[in-house]
Amino acid sequence: MMISHPRIPCLLLLLLNTSSFAKSQVNPAVCRYPLGMSGGHIPDEDITASSQWSESTAAKYGRLDSEEGDGAWCPEVPVEPDDLKEFLQIDLRGLHFITLVGTQGRHAGGHGNEFAPMFKINYSRDGIRWISWKNRHGKQVLEGNANPYDIVLKDLEPPIVARFVRVIPVSDHSMNVCLRVELYGCVWLDGLVSYNAPSGQQYILPGGSAVSLNDSIYDGAVGYSLMEGLGQLTDGVSGLDDFTQTHEYHVWPGYDYLGWKNESSTIGYIEIIFEFDRIRNFTAMKVHCNNMFTKGVKIFREVHCYFRSETSEWEQSSISSVLVLDDTNPSARFVTVLLHHRSASTIKCQYYFSDTWMMFSEITFQSDAAMYNTSGVPAESPLVPTTYDPTLKVDDSNTRILIGCLVAIIFILIAIIVIILWRQFWQKMLEKASRRMLDDDMTVSLSLLSESSMNNHNHRSVSPSELESSPTYDRIFPLVPDYQEPTHLIRKLPEFASGDEEAGCSGTGKLVPVSAPDGVPHYAEADIENLQGVTGSNTYSVPAITMDLLSGKEIAVEEFPRNLLTFIEKLGEGQFGEVHLCEVEGMEEFLGNDFVLDISINEPTLVAVKMLRADANKNARNDFLKEIKIMSRLTDPNIIRLLAVSITDDPLCMITEYMENGDLNQFLSRYAAEAAMQTSGTPTIRFTELKYIVTQIASGMKYLSSLNFVHRDLATRNCLVGKNYTIKIADFGMSRNLYSGDYYRIQGRAVLPIRWMSWESILLGKFTTASDVWAYGVTLWETFTFCQEQPYCQLSDEKIIENTGEFFRDQGQQTYLPQPTICPDYIYKLMLNCWRREPKERLSFHEIHLLLQESCNLE
Repeated sequence: MMISHPRIPCLLLLLLNTSSFAKSQVNPAVCRYPLGMSGGHIPDEDITASSQWSESTAAKYGRLDSEEGDGAWCPEVPVEPDDLKEFLQIDLRGLHFITLVGTQGRHAGGHGNEFAPMFKINYSRDGIRWISWKNRHGKQVLEGNANPYDIVLKDLEPPIVARFVRVIPVSDHSMNVCLRVELYGCVWLDGLVSYNAPSGQQYILPGGSAVSLNDSIYDGAVGYSLMEGLGQLTDGVSGLDDFTQTHEYHVWPGYDYLGWKNESSTIGYIEIIFEFDRIRNFTAMKVHCNNMFTKGVKIFREVHCYFRSETSEWEQSSISSVLVLDDTNPSARFVTVLLHHRSASTIKCQYYFSDTWMMFSEITFQSDAAMYNTSGVPAESPLVPTTYDPTLKVDDSNTRILIGCLVAIIFILIAIIVIILWRQFWQKMLEKASRRMLDDDMTVSLSLLSESSMNNHNHRSVSPSELESSPTYDRIFPLVPDYQEPTHLIRKLPEFASGDEEAGCSGTGKLVPVSAPDGVPHYAEADIENLQGVTGSNTYSVPAITMDLLSGKEIAVEEFPRNLLTFIEKLGEGQFGEVHLCEVEGMEEFLGNDFVLDISINEPTLVAVKMLRADANKNARNDFLKEIKIMSRLTDPNIIRLLAVSITDDPLCMITEYMENGDLNQFLSRYAAEAAMQTSGTPTIRFTELKYIVTQIASGMKYLSSLNFVHRDLATRNCLVGKNYTIKIADFGMSRNLYSGDYYRIQGRAVLPIRWMSWESILLGKFTTASDVWAYGVTLWETFTFCQEQPYCQLSDEKIIENTGEFFRDQGQQTYLPQPTICPDYIYKLMLNCWRREPKERLSFHEIHLLLQESCNLE
C-alpha cells in the first residue's frame, strides 16, 4: 500500500477497553502504534547500522518521514543480491509486540533517488540470538519501496516479539539504497520470552484428511519438542469454536491451535515451561482452549503450576486448580488460573487431559509491573519491590544520580504545568473579549460580523495551505476484526466509544435505536469552521476558506409575528433548543413576490421553527444568529429556504420551509410498503420518479459545493419531499429520535453518521465536498432500496469502523453496499464512483448532476 507524504505524529492514545482480561493481553488489530522512530521517542544512540556512507547519512537519520541530515540512512557500499550484511538496527529498550513496518527511501527534497525495493527483518529478544522473520508460508523477503518518497506499510504476519530489530535492504541487482523506517506495535505486557512445549500432532478426521495442530510460526528450535521460542500461543489470535476453521485466509485447517493427543495412561498431562524477561509477581494465567467435545476435544480438567526465580530450584509449593468441566457448551473459551501473586521468572505448568485431545490457541499472563529484587535480603525478610531494567545490573552507586534526575524531571513538569495554566488563563480572557466584541456586533437587523470580530472568535480560521498540510493520522487503523484492547489514541481519529451495542435490524429492516442524541456534534473542528445547529441538528459546515461569504451587504430577513404560528408537533430537540413543525396562514403575503411557496391559495403553510432556549449561553446565541446569516444566503430551489425570523424577544426563532410529504426516508418507506401489498407487484413510484428525486439532490449539492459548503450529514432523512416529488435538502434528521439509531455516539458528547461517512472523515477527521459525494452514493443506495433497511444493516457500528480500515488499507477486503434490485448497472456504477478510495478520483456534484440529466434525456 502506498501513502504519499503522510505525517504520523505520535501524540495521543486510543482509549479502548482494557479492563476485561477475557481476551489476549495483546491485540494485533489495535496494537499498531508508532514506536518512536518518526516521533523522535527512540533516541539517536538506540539507532545503529552496519555501516554508513557519511556522517550525514548515519543511522540516526533513518527515521520515517524525516528529512534531517541528507534525508535517510545509507550504507557505505551498494547492496548486492546475495550479500545481506547491511542493516539498520533499532533498540526498543524493552520487549514489544511488533505488527507493522513502514519504509521509505531518500528523497531529500528532490535531491535523492535511493530506496530499497525489498527488505528482510531480523529480530532478537536478548541481543544475542537473532531470528529471521518469515511469513506463514516461509517467505522472508518483503516488498519495499518503488520510489524514494512514498511510505510503504507492510504487515508482519505473523507479528513478532522483540527488543532489537534489524531492517536489511535487499535487491536483485547491485544498487545503492537508503532507508527510513518506522516500527508499529505496542509494549509486550506479558514479558514472556519463550515457552518450551511438546510439538503439536495431527488430528485425523473421519474422512481421512489430517488437521495439523503444530506450532507453525514458532521461532525457536523445533523437533520432538519446542525450545526457546514463541509462536502460535502468543500471536494474539484466539482460535474458533471449530478447530478446523481459521481466522486467516490461505492457511491450513487447525492453523490457530497447538494440539496434543492423550497417548499415555500413566502421565496424562502436557507440560509447558514459560520463561520471562525478569522476576514478576503473577496474578493470573489465561489459557484459550478448544472444547469441541463431540470430536474428543476438551479443556484440561486440572493444572499444576510450579515457580522458579532465576537460577534457583523449583519451589516445593505449587498452585493446583481443578476445573468444573462443561459438557453442554462446545464453544472455545479462555480458562482462568489464579496464580495468587506468586513471584518467579520461570513457570512450569502441567495440564491434565480430560478427553482424547487438548488444544490451546493462546496463553497469556497477568503480572504486576514491579520486579522483586531479592539479592541480599534474608530469607525471612519480605520481598522488596524495585524497578528493573533488563539491560542493567543493580548498582547502588547510581541511586543518587537517579534521584537527581527524577527531581529535575519533577521540576520541569511543574514548570510546564504552570506555563499551560498561564496560557489557558489568557486564552479565556481573550475568548471573553472576543465574545463581547461579537455581542456588540450582533444586532436585531442582523448586521454582518466584521472581519476583526471574526478573527477574534473562538473558532480559528484555517488557511487552504494549512488544510492541505494538516496532520492526517497517528495510528494505522485496525485491519482485522474481533478484538478490543490496549489504550492508545490518534490525533485526528475521533474517540470511538467501545460500546457493546450490536447492529440489528427490526422487522422493517431499520436499525433499532439505542438512545436519542442529546449533544451538539463536534466533527472535524481543525479543518472546518463549524456552524453547529444549536437545536442539536447539524447545519451546513462552512470551510474556513469561504468564510468571506459572511461579509458583504445586509441580508433582509423579515421579523415574523410568532403569534401567527400554530404548533403541530415537535420534530426534535437538542442541547440548546427544539425544532417544531408549525402551520401559518398568509405566509405567501408576508414573503412578497420574490419567493413563491408550493401551496394552494389560502392553504396553511407548513414551516419548521428552530427555537433557541431562553437560557442558552452567549456562544449558542451567537451561533444561532450566525446560522441565520448563512441560511439567508442559500437561494437554491433544492435547498430548504429561510423564510423569516423572530428575534426581538426570547426565545430566538428561525422559520424555514417544511415540505408537506415529510422526509424522503419515511416517504419512500411508505411507498415501498404499499407496493409490497399490491397483488400486481407494480410499484407505486416509478423508476423515472426515483431518478428525478436523486437528480434534484445532486442539483442541490452542486449548489452547496459551488459555495464550498460541506453538508456532512447528507442522507434521505435530511431530504424533504413536496408536491410532484419536489426535493429540498435540509438538516433536521439528527434532531429526531426516529433516526437516533443512524448516529454513533462518541463517549456521550457527540454523534456521527458513520454509515454515510467516507473513510477519511472517520479516520482522518476530513470533511470535504468529496466526503459529501461519498454520502450521496449512500443516499442513492437508500433511495433505490426504498429505505427498507439501514446501510450495512448486517454490520455493527464497530464492524463499520473496521470496514473503514479496510478502505484505508485498500487491499480488496473492504465491503461495499450491494446493488439494489431495481437499480440499473449505470446507477450502481455511479455509486461505486462515489465510494472511490481516493477523494480526488470521485466524481464532482457537477459531473454527477450532468450524468443524471443526460441519462434522463436518453430515456
